[in-house]
Amino acid sequence: MRARLRRSAALLTGVLIPAALLMGSPAAATSLDGPVSGAFAKAAATYEVPRDLLVSLAYAETHLDGHDGRPSASGGYGLMHLVASRTLERAATLTDLPVAELKSDDAANITGGAAVLRAYADEAGLDAAARKDPAEWYVPIARYGGATSPDVARLYADTVYDLLAEGVRGTTAGGESVTVKPRTVEPDRGAYAKAKDLDGPGTLAASTDYPQATWVPANSANYAVSSRPSSDAIDRIVIHVTQGSYAGTISWFQNPAAKVSSHYVVRSSDGAVTQMVREKDRAFHAGDYNRRSVGIEHEGFVDDATWFTDAMYRSSAALTRNIADRYGIPKDRTHIVGHNQVPGTDHTDPGGYWNWTTFMQYVTGGGGTTNPHTPESVCGSGYKVIDSAALGSAGTVHLLYNAANGNNCVATIKKTSIGTASATSAYLEVQGKTRITDSGNFAYYAGPVRAAAAGECVKWGGKVGSSVYDSPFEHCD
Repeated sequence: MRARLRRSAALLTGVLIPAALLMGSPAAATSLDGPVSGAFAKAAATYEVPRDLLVSLAYAETHLDGHDGRPSASGGYGLMHLVASRTLERAATLTDLPVAELKSDDAANITGGAAVLRAYADEAGLDAAARKDPAEWYVPIARYGGATSPDVARLYADTVYDLLAEGVRGTTAGGESVTVKPRTVEPDRGAYAKAKDLDGPGTLAASTDYPQATWVPANSANYAVSSRPSSDAIDRIVIHVTQGSYAGTISWFQNPAAKVSSHYVVRSSDGAVTQMVREKDRAFHAGDYNRRSVGIEHEGFVDDATWFTDAMYRSSAALTRNIADRYGIPKDRTHIVGHNQVPGTDHTDPGGYWNWTTFMQYVTGGGGTTNPHTPESVCGSGYKVIDSAALGSAGTVHLLYNAANGNNCVATIKKTSIGTASATSAYLEVQGKTRITDSGNFAYYAGPVRAAAAGECVKWGGKVGSSVYDSPFEHCD
């Protein structure tokens, strides 16, 4: 089925795409007026890289903030996150621009990123015709992220294509608006089609300490095997900000050169959680507190509040509460601390934009009685709600659609007995096919239930306790 998106579905990453842009009105032309938009257009034309893909990649990496030439945690510079000893030096060779200029000048940095992408496209065998098709750029995009595993490379590229499908409106440090109109592209993943989809069904590992987390192990050089809490008591939870993107941080912790890691990484857009170090082991994240703490990294940069979404706060709070309950850690600011509070540290994260009041309310339950999970976080990146039905006061069942792959998803989100296992279900039935159901005693939600339904009618529904909703066959277009 094609999505019949409500106007509110234009929300992405905490940013609203104006209706004028969605309808392709002349107002959209303003996105080309400023110096950064002009630099994207010029670089795209010079190196024959699709302009909207170039912007989507930059937004995924940095939210279009060059951070005044300061590097990310993994050594990346500028809007395009040119990484030292990898893409930065290659960009200098390809463009004849000085490294210092590539680090600090937005236009130069965008040019360098486009040049590197074009080089990767040439090495992937993309001819002139293929370079015009955004679907053919998946392999160069995946390579640009520098992941050391195919699974994380796919996560990186999927993030860029999800943004392309959803649309982007970013604001630069200078106040310029840069936009990408929503555009559905079915990418050719090439060899990455065989890689694990870390946002897909079946990726939540039973071996994780937190049931809602995806398991992606850090490199063994970046943590110390231990036997906590028998070897060392765990009495602190340390809150970090990655100074980089979600996929980029996961990739960095898999790089043996990093010599750093954290137990968990939380995504900005939907609160997705990846565990990279078992809690019994000592992640290298907080100096003197490594032995006694569990570390949680949050996607973003300390000087950019746009990364700190409500979905991130709620998801991280649920994770923090779970850890605290299992180890008997008091839920207060003495035991749940920022990296900047660790004795002897020179770090400033999570920084002044991190809202400790909101976060701690969600951790302790005050003002946080709503479910920490959303239908989008349950179904995964790229899914948007297109229909919902109340299950009395007990919950809501949601029908979602992913424009990038044509799949539907159903998730039932509880509103009562949150955190306590109770009878909850969700189902999706494509006309002419067998109904798929997720049913059991769940603490927060049922689902995700996903199915391909392009051009087909669907029946969907769910249940919490005795409250039930069953749709007719609908959404047929």
